[in-house]
Amino acid sequence: MSKVVGWIDERFPLTKVLKEHVTEYYAPKNFNIWYIFGALALLCLVNQILTGIFLTMHYKPDAASAFASVEYIMRDVPFGWLIRYMHSTGASLFFVVIYLHMFRGLMYGSYRSPRELLWIIGCLIYLMLMAEAFMGYLLPWGDMSYWGAQVIISLFGAIPFIGEGLSEWIRGDFVVSDATLNRFFAFHVILLPLILAGLVYVHIVALHKVGSNNPDGIEIKANKNSAGTPRDGIPFHPYYTVKDSFFAVAFLMIFFAIVFFLPEMGGLFLEKDNFAPANILKTPPDIVPLWYFTPFYSILRAVTFLGDYSKLGGVLSMGAAIFLLFALPWLDRSPVKSIRYRGGLYKAALVIFVIAFVSLGFLGLKHPDHYDYLPFLGLKNVTWAQIYYFIYFAFFLLMPIYTKLDKTKPVPDRVRYSH
Repeated sequence: MSKVVGWIDERFPLTKVLKEHVTEYYAPKNFNIWYIFGALALLCLVNQILTGIFLTMHYKPDAASAFASVEYIMRDVPFGWLIRYMHSTGASLFFVVIYLHMFRGLMYGSYRSPRELLWIIGCLIYLMLMAEAFMGYLLPWGDMSYWGAQVIISLFGAIPFIGEGLSEWIRGDFVVSDATLNRFFAFHVILLPLILAGLVYVHIVALHKVGSNNPDGIEIKANKNSAGTPRDGIPFHPYYTVKDSFFAVAFLMIFFAIVFFLPEMGGLFLEKDNFAPANILKTPPDIVPLWYFTPFYSILRAVTFLGDYSKLGGVLSMGAAIFLLFALPWLDRSPVKSIRYRGGLYKAALVIFVIAFVSLGFLGLKHPDHYDYLPFLGLKNVTWAQIYYFIYFAFFLLMPIYTKLDKTKPVPDRVRYSH
């Protein structure tokens, strides 16, 4: 084996890469449970790629036969139902993991210097995931898939001067049709997965260049021993490979419990309207996207106060809500990174922001004129959405003020760790 490895090393730096990124990559020794979601996100990506490959073997990207091909996979292909449910459940759990991964970044300041570029690459991955999920959502050619795509694509028509042409270019036709299905299929299975894989690779390389953050927000590379290794670091392998493997097994237990017993998740993962073929002559009474888009869809619908420009304002607000994530490293003016050493202002702001984001997601699933959210207060869903709309933007736009005013605690010189 040593001769084989030596032969490979002469032609490809296998041992060097393994040392730099696995066996001799030193990670902080005080990682907690919040630091498992990056590895779980990689596991979800692998699941989506593998199950997607098997699905494309039987799927037909044709408006006349797409829905029937999905039914064929579910009913006649051996274990086709399992592969399809693993793919649909994997998509939702992918976003669960990504949202928790981003929340950990907000808690511990993982977007702060020297990790600004790392955070931006992560936001690009999130953006590509949204595009990948949206284009994949059309492929089953169910009723909600069709009308959801029709509504979302038509939003681009609100952009002045270029809107209508842009919408037509995205669809490839005047309405969502066979041309739309074909180009979305091409993007979903070829272009976007390649971009995602490239971004994930760049994300990992950037992470290992600057080093991992930790719950104390201390740079472990600043304190090294005589051998040149961080005093507060331990090799990623075997310590964190074992830990990540344990949590991967726990995650897969939850994953397969959902796949086997609750794959539709009450309509959150797979809507009942999507079990019927697309009907281009009848619009469903309530058109809503899948749950991981609903916070931004709720922001879109919350803009009703601009009169004839409300649709444009909603589209711009939705774009701004995502763009602000990219600007986060330059909005935070706190002298410390971790929430452990921040004051009450940031902690309160983060809690209120999480409540607003989750509530926007809930409201995005409901009719704007109903009273589903805290009905005893007598406010319409759209009114609540407008309240949380302003809270969402206030969290980012006021961050330079409240992070600078916030009273912080002294940060220790070494990371805090106990067995």
